Amino acid sequence: MKLSEFEYRYPEEQIAQYPTTNRDDARLLVLHKKTGEIEHKIFSDILGYFDDGDVMVVNNTRVFPARLYGNKEKTGARIEVFLLRELNQDQHLWDVLVDPARKIRIGNKLYFGEDNSMVAEVIDNTTSRGRTLRFLFDGTNEEFRQALFSLGQTPLPDCIRREPEPDDVENYQTIFAREEGAVASPTAALHFSRQLHKRCQIKGIDFPEVTLHVGLGGFREVEVEDLTKHKMDSEQMSIGMEAVERINRAKDEGKQICAVGTTVGRALETSVSTMGHITPYDGWTNKFIFPPYEFQVATSMVSNFHLSMSTMLMLVCAFGGYNNVMKAHRAAIEEGYRIGPYGDSILII
Repeated sequence: MKLSEFEYRYPEEQIAQYPTTNRDDARLLVLHKKTGEIEHKIFSDILGYFDDGDVMVVNNTRVFPARLYGNKEKTGARIEVFLLRELNQDQHLWDVLVDPARKIRIGNKLYFGEDNSMVAEVIDNTTSRGRTLRFLFDGTNEEFRQALFSLGQTPLPDCIRREPEPDDVENYQTIFAREEGAVASPTAALHFSRQLHKRCQIKGIDFPEVTLHVGLGGFREVEVEDLTKHKMDSEQMSIGMEAVERINRAKDEGKQICAVGTTVGRALETSVSTMGHITPYDGWTNKFIFPPYEFQVATSMVSNFHLSMSTMLMLVCAFGGYNNVMKAHRAAIEEGYRIGPYGDSILII
């Protein structure tokens, strides 16, 4: 399929700038992929579509405050630094994006904090925008991370056109967030409140966890019309033996396996064997899923309404069927659903 086939129009005002007050009060569009039937619900109604023994696989990655603002030495120019991943813990090396990139060269020093308490030196240019920074810090690794993250902001996506607020620190984390390492939230799971999670568990629904540290790769614009030529950035992921056993048991028993989010869908498909079972995994994935694609593990999926021509929209189309999903997105726009990371949700079943 071609990039242009994933374009759809929506009013800018339907991109959610804030989440719902109660997580599970978000709207839920239910798409039955075999018939194309659409139902309009609220997210807490999801409980009615799953039974005892079914599993909802969630991503337990935790977002860290990845966006920092510093000043360049001598000129004092304001520089945005977006932390991507730690390259070397002992040397405090980080892979970052900088903006404006044209002002930053190897050897430049950047100062952070009101008292310039944190200093970093540019030691490598990796891409047109990317850099490697060495933070100059005397202290333990734990003290360094605390100092660094105290300077950072919640890295809200660009489609949220406002500065982060104190509530975003909690609102942009899922209730499952434990393993620190993501620069974007696995937003499909943002709709689960602790109360709804508990109600699901009481009904006998299992919640095995996988870890996929969401990077910026899925948010980068696809710049080629031929999707086979697009390359995803690699993201770190792991699936432990306990989750493997719980998911495979549900599969063998014919239970539903719901991938809560596109990151979970990618993780499961990365770790699946030729026999259709998943296996333990600890490494990296750059798997790019777009139609046509046959999923081996998940039987249902929860997602948000993703932006036009995004890789996340392509994966959802691959799961629910291109015509079904694009029709559902158009219906959601007509019905006033909110799109984007803080928006409403879709269940494909």
